Amino acid sequence: MPVSPDHPGGLQPRRRGRRRGRRLTTVDETSAGGLVLDPGRGRAAVIGRLDRRGRLLWSLPKGHIEPGETAEQTAVREVAEETGIHSRVLRPLGSIDYWFVAEDRRVHKTVHHFLLEAVAGELSDEDVEVTEVAWVPLGELDERLAYADERRLVRRAVDLLTGSHPVRDGAESA
Repeated sequence: MPVSPDHPGGLQPRRRGRRRGRRLTTVDETSAGGLVLDPGRGRAAVIGRLDRRGRLLWSLPKGHIEPGETAEQTAVREVAEETGIHSRVLRPLGSIDYWFVAEDRRVHKTVHHFLLEAVAGELSDEDVEVTEVAWVPLGELDERLAYADERRLVRRAVDLLTGSHPVRDGAESA
């Protein structure tokens, strides 16, 4: 230890070197997607993606809003791209926001979710970002979906569909 005449005992405590990492650039991203229902069958289309550890995580389809698109248009497009199902928006379900780090960026992401109804198409995992797609009974989504915020949105949708918990129109936060 370095000697210091000002410190008792003449020894100066070493300061631990703080690692000065790069400052991450913070960016905002906005996406849209939703819960697409198979009318009359009580099931919804979900997508499975592999995480960095190789685990299959199930979630609702969603993706980036393209320039000139509304959130509703994005939800319909992303559902079609990621599941093969063509749909129409029934109503807003709510928005989720979260933070993550990717490619030396700190990302604040907001995802606008909608309740959608399937009108045509067949399940397809043609999208390179999607590992699997499946129709899952509404009652099993709480166990299947990987993310708590999405599970809350599904519970809200089920309440709306059964009329057990009225929610006013508009994009409420989850």
